[in-house]
Amino acid sequence: MATVELRFSALPEHVRTARLVAAAVARRAGVDEAVLDEVRLAVGEACTRAVGLHQNGGITAPVQVSLIEEEKQFSIEVGDEAPHTSAPGGPGGVGDDTDAEEDEMGLAVISGLVDDVEVKAGPDGGLIRMTWPIMPPILPLT
Repeated sequence: MATVELRFSALPEHVRTARLVAAAVARRAGVDEAVLDEVRLAVGEACTRAVGLHQNGGITAPVQVSLIEEEKQFSIEVGDEAPHTSAPGGPGGVGDDTDAEEDEMGLAVISGLVDDVEVKAGPDGGLIRMTWPIMPPILPLT
């Protein structure tokens, strides 16, 4: 199992780099070329959400991204250190109702892009885990 870890300051300009690295590692891991755009978009959405939660909460800790290659799947975990409270309809972020609506919208976009999504949120932060299957290499017929 190979894992690549990224940590970046909660600034919007770093989200693009996280997207590019995630797509490159996903391609190398064997994720189907047809879904690499979805990987890029989902990672961008998850990282943008984490950056927003950190900025809104005045959190200086970095956003954490783990790219995990396993035997039959590739997972990306995006973690934040923003305290999450329970809100109607799911986990909400810090701040007012507008922030919670934007948070839910971001999670809805991610769920639309990725079939296997797990969201954890608590008082010490949140984690979004997105998983894609790895395509087995095509062996030539002999």
